[in-house]
Amino acid sequence: MVRVVRRIFVGDIQGCREALERLLQKVAFEPGKDRLLPCGDLVNKGPDSPGVVALLMQFCAEPVLGNHDLHVLDGGKLPDPAQHAWLAAQPFVRIFDDVIMVHAGLHPAWTEDRLRSLDADDRHYAVNVRYCDEHGNRPPADWPPPGPPYRPWDDFYRGDKRVVFGHWARRGLVVRKQCVGLDTGCVYGGQLSAWIAEEDRVVQVEGWRR
Repeated sequence: MVRVVRRIFVGDIQGCREALERLLQKVAFEPGKDRLLPCGDLVNKGPDSPGVVALLMQFCAEPVLGNHDLHVLDGGKLPDPAQHAWLAAQPFVRIFDDVIMVHAGLHPAWTEDRLRSLDADDRHYAVNVRYCDEHGNRPPADWPPPGPPYRPWDDFYRGDKRVVFGHWARRGLVVRKQCVGLDTGCVYGGQLSAWIAEEDRVVQVEGWRR
């Protein structure tokens, strides 16, 4: 029997290599057979950002960029030029037949054509949005929760494809018909989460303990 290729989407790793290794073991990740798809924020706050990037490069991971990845790229905090180049080459959005992967979220007016040609303002939105109104306008701040007319961006999403995202540790795991949110606060002592698309299954391991 031919084994189905699994897409394993992973929430914000944030430099927590050891947690990532345990998660890959728990999902029985098979390099060369499974696809590893981190939802951004691969690096920055945790203990081993270079180790995370090395592991992802080894396994031919296909991430999207998050706001913390951009911070590290801007600050030159990956001393290995090959790692820096690999991270800098990653896209902001990945589009599949049934799923869209982005770090933070989507503007309610964006089409798939728009997603393929995001400008600088769009990219900033895609890696930072949490709340917005029905027109996609963001509040001045996300904390404390801003209240009406602002709601989580996915309340206004009307696309046909399920969106997989990270970025929102306070919100935690989100499993809705229209989206899966995977930032469960690994770097803050929460959990590192994966969603296996072909099985519609969430797998979690304990995160970084300082």
